[in-house]
Amino acid sequence: MTPARTLRVDRIACTGRGLCGELLPELIDLDEWGYPILKDRSVPDRLRAHTRRAVAACPRLALHVDDG
Repeated sequence: MTPARTLRVDRIACTGRGLCGELLPELIDLDEWGYPILKDRSVPDRLRAHTRRAVAACPRLALHVDDG
C-alpha cells in the first residue's frame, strides 16, 4: 500500500503568484489575489507527478507534499 501524501502550503512564504494553481488545478484553487486554496490535502496516486512538478516549480518554496 502506498503511503498517504498530504499537500500543504506555507502561508508565510507564499506570495500569491498562482503558479501552483495553474500546474495543479485538480487540487488547488486560487483566490482573487492568486493565493492557493487547497481543495483537498490528500494527493491521489494519479496526481503524484503533477504534484511533484508543482512543488518544484513554486518560486517561494511554499508548497510541500508530506509522505504519511
